[in-house]
Amino acid sequence: MKRFTLTILMSAALLGMEARTNEAGLEFVNQQQAQEFPVLKTGKANLDKAFTLAVETLFKNTPDSLIKAGGAYGGEWTRDVSINSWNAAALLMPEKTAYSLWSVTTDNRTFIGHQYWDHIIWVTGAFDFYQKTGDRNFLHQAYIASANTMKKLETEEFDSKYGLFMGPSVFNDGIAGYEEPIYDAKYRSSYVLDHPASKTIKCLSTNCIYYNAYRVLAEMAAIEGDKVAKKAYTQKAGKLKAAIRQHLFDAKANKLNYLIDGEGTVHTHQEALGVSFAILFDVVSDAEAKRIIPNIYSSKFGIPSIYPHFKRFDNEHPGRHNQIIWPFVSAFWADAAHGKDFKDIFSFELQNLADLALKSNHCFYEIYNAETGAVDGGWQIDHQWNSVHDQTWSATGYIRMIFKNLFGMRFTPEGLTFCPDVKLLQEYGVEKLSNLRYLNGRLDITISGKGSKLAAVKVNGKTQSVKKPIAPADGITRIELIIK
Repeated sequence: MKRFTLTILMSAALLGMEARTNEAGLEFVNQQQAQEFPVLKTGKANLDKAFTLAVETLFKNTPDSLIKAGGAYGGEWTRDVSINSWNAAALLMPEKTAYSLWSVTTDNRTFIGHQYWDHIIWVTGAFDFYQKTGDRNFLHQAYIASANTMKKLETEEFDSKYGLFMGPSVFNDGIAGYEEPIYDAKYRSSYVLDHPASKTIKCLSTNCIYYNAYRVLAEMAAIEGDKVAKKAYTQKAGKLKAAIRQHLFDAKANKLNYLIDGEGTVHTHQEALGVSFAILFDVVSDAEAKRIIPNIYSSKFGIPSIYPHFKRFDNEHPGRHNQIIWPFVSAFWADAAHGKDFKDIFSFELQNLADLALKSNHCFYEIYNAETGAVDGGWQIDHQWNSVHDQTWSATGYIRMIFKNLFGMRFTPEGLTFCPDVKLLQEYGVEKLSNLRYLNGRLDITISGKGSKLAAVKVNGKTQSVKKPIAPADGITRIELIIK
């Protein structure tokens, strides 16, 4: 394939920025950029409008070279940068994504930085970036940063008694995400690490991310020709998976538990992000996942982040990180359920997120109330918080569901293949996804035919196997997915 060379844009001035506003009130970086956005056309107007809104939100939150976390946030969170890259940004804006991924590293790009417990999610985001771009120079440096950081965290955060890594759950930096004794009322701070007991907890989502990081590091090592490291990371991945299953998976109850606190007590709350990662990363088997998923609680407006309410919260005062809707979490849950053939769950979450965004001033907010669907930042330390407008990972989570699950896009450095959800394509009346950036070119993807499977793919009018990767190319590549 033709290698992609990244050119990092360093300032707004280089882009000749000129804001304009669309009918939903969103500002574009400039008019030319707005015309280059991908367009989804289906038989469901709400899905199309939400897709356009999601793409606009991502670009609005990247006014220069850095992908911001949201309308009132900057770009300083490793988890936000990594998840937004993984969801959509690596494909839609690779130059800015590379800049953003490096922006949260330290020591001349040799360590991953910022809040320590979510350092390691960067490894997954970085490897996904390589798969979508084929950039070997990026991969080489990412491997150095990932390996150095993992070694440091193994020394500082690994609890050998349990074989698990310590620290808060992936994105829950607020104490509203934890029950007593982790939450201690005598500490009035909202920040989780100001509550001392939080430092020794072992969480499902965090350990699943470490597990996938080991798997990714093994793949990176193989590409880099480091056979010894590949073997070591593979063995560590196996041991960590076994520890997660031993301590946080109740096979008899078909349930994954939230965390183990410093006193050794298992907190049996349902952590939606942790459950999603355990399924997506194959911590549980296919058969186990299919027994777990029907037992998951979901509200009228989607799966809550952590269920049920902690003792200090209730429906009138939902915790900011407790029984409340974080759309990016819902998107990962939808992805996990879709992969195990629970298409009804996926379809509900996809359409629900579209409706939540369109009904709330045409805006993807950070958090929504699980009982009413209203914009709601939740409660923490005895007062209600705001739900940030134009939250990037809420928007990119929606795009993830369209790209990965509906169209079934799969990327390797050799190119793109499709494994679409044929049933939903037809149910939604999907016609095309056009003007989609893929490195130095654009893709126009159309759907034709009726039936139960993807029978063939035409690339610029020539039929090829559905398994053959479509390499990135300059200009427009016209792809027809033929259903029979």
